[in-house]
Amino acid sequence: MDPVRLASLLLSAVWIGGLAVLGGVAAPAVFAVLQAHDPVAGRTMAGELFGAILLRYQHILWIAGALQLGLIGARAALGPRPRRFKLQIIVLLLMLAATSYSALVIAPKIDQIRASTPGTIAALADDSPVKREFGRLHGFSSGLMALAFAGALVLFWFDSRE
Repeated sequence: MDPVRLASLLLSAVWIGGLAVLGGVAAPAVFAVLQAHDPVAGRTMAGELFGAILLRYQHILWIAGALQLGLIGARAALGPRPRRFKLQIIVLLLMLAATSYSALVIAPKIDQIRASTPGTIAALADDSPVKREFGRLHGFSSGLMALAFAGALVLFWFDSRE
């Protein structure tokens, strides 16, 4: 396996492994531990903590994505051109767009809702428009992260099949 393709596989693994660990291990652990100490305030603190962790990880993903774009371009320039080259570029750009939109558009809206809400989001009535908007934004952000995760799996699969 050539070193450029290996580096691309490793960068896809950063996306896959990081998002899997954050979503499947870190988030549930952070929420469980902090809510055990204080069911209401702990949930709020867990959300803020995990949001900060995710934002920092998204910076890593942007770097990984930029490097992957460079590597795919280098592979095309050096030859042979990667199979499904255009599709790989599109997938990678969608991954970067998803993480960027989540971090730069949705996360600030979530933070704004938290800051403007007296008390905690969890304490609001379930039919509260503020709580519904918070849930909608949170769900959309989670969906975008799932899209990035799926894209990374596709890129990994493409690179492993060459």
